[in-house]
Amino acid sequence: MSHQFDYPLPVLGFVAYCSNTGKTTLLKQVISLLKQKSVRVGVIKHCHHEIQIDKPGKDSYELRKAGAEQAILASSNGWALMMEHETPIYPKLEYLLERMDTAMLDVVLLEGFRQDSVPKVEVSRAELNTPLLCESVDNPELAHSVVALVTDAKELDANARKYGAGGVSVLPLNQPEKVAEFIEGWIKQYDLFHENT
Repeated sequence: MSHQFDYPLPVLGFVAYCSNTGKTTLLKQVISLLKQKSVRVGVIKHCHHEIQIDKPGKDSYELRKAGAEQAILASSNGWALMMEHETPIYPKLEYLLERMDTAMLDVVLLEGFRQDSVPKVEVSRAELNTPLLCESVDNPELAHSVVALVTDAKELDANARKYGAGGVSVLPLNQPEKVAEFIEGWIKQYDLFHENT
């Protein structure tokens, strides 16, 4: 729990060395499995492109584009807050987390946010042959923040011995239920830690 900053829920980031490792696919599977077990999940995804949740021609789009800096789109099945910035600025993770309704969640999962100070699950695909973030010599803070390595590498058992002693759990990429179990354990560990502090 030493990786967790001051937030009322456990937060785990899913990160990778590069794109196309399967983070989104894995997250979709894991979220579905957690929901089946009544775990309430919030998600924050880092995007590198402009976000559009409504369409040109719709009233909500036209109102935002007329100059509204904040707009809430609301309906009976949900709502969304849109913030417009004239000068592009990426919001800090803490700011985004403050917008989550923690009373309705058990855990917040992130996709991306590799440089933020949260515990991370690293996703690595053997065929990409990329360096492991949990072994990063150039960025020891990042390496230290990785609490689990999800990989399809054939040498999984060797990695498990190598990383297990160092505090990094090694999980099979093709078994999302193992990742869901890890997250359930992480939530319990977080809850126990906060009960004792």
